Amino acid sequence: MLFRKRHNLSQLEDEELIRLYREEEDTEFVGELFERYTDLAFLVSMKYLKDEEEAKDVVMWVFEKLLKDLLRYEVRSFKYWLHTVVKNQCLAVLDRKTKERQKAENFQEDEQALVESDPTPALFGEMELEESRLHHLTTAIGKLKDEQRTCIELFYLQQKSYKEVVTETGYTMMQVKSYIQNGKRNLKNHLLAMEENLAE
Repeated sequence: MLFRKRHNLSQLEDEELIRLYREEEDTEFVGELFERYTDLAFLVSMKYLKDEEEAKDVVMWVFEKLLKDLLRYEVRSFKYWLHTVVKNQCLAVLDRKTKERQKAENFQEDEQALVESDPTPALFGEMELEESRLHHLTTAIGKLKDEQRTCIELFYLQQKSYKEVVTETGYTMMQVKSYIQNGKRNLKNHLLAMEENLAE
């Protein structure tokens, strides 16, 4: 039967392959679907992502998703369904990249603001500049309340997303955003206070 099945798969309609997979849970049936539509999935991915490696990753992710979803959902038009899954995953990848880029830009802007508030450039030579900035920033962060310090360190120093900070700390999203916003303000105040003390 296995010999006959392997040689007849190419003659079966998509819906029949799906039905057999749901009945027998034999990945060979999905493998046939994957072979039929790999090029389509890759072309759709390239259309959105414009990156060959990322497109390949999406195709492999979709294949793994097929193994689970075809057992869970009733799929009537496989080609249309596959196109939708690939498109949605590409959009998710693009959305994540956009958020990561915005986060990096925001981090750079905030870091620059902190550097501009740092008194060390006027007090130390060029050779000591980076070490002095790090020391003052570390000291200032240490003066923050525990909640603010934790969220600032996770969000900026470890570059975690808001959602990841929520997961790691157990705080609500509103609390995390509040701690980060207030922490940034207090951090600047601490740096300014350090500048005033050094100037006296």
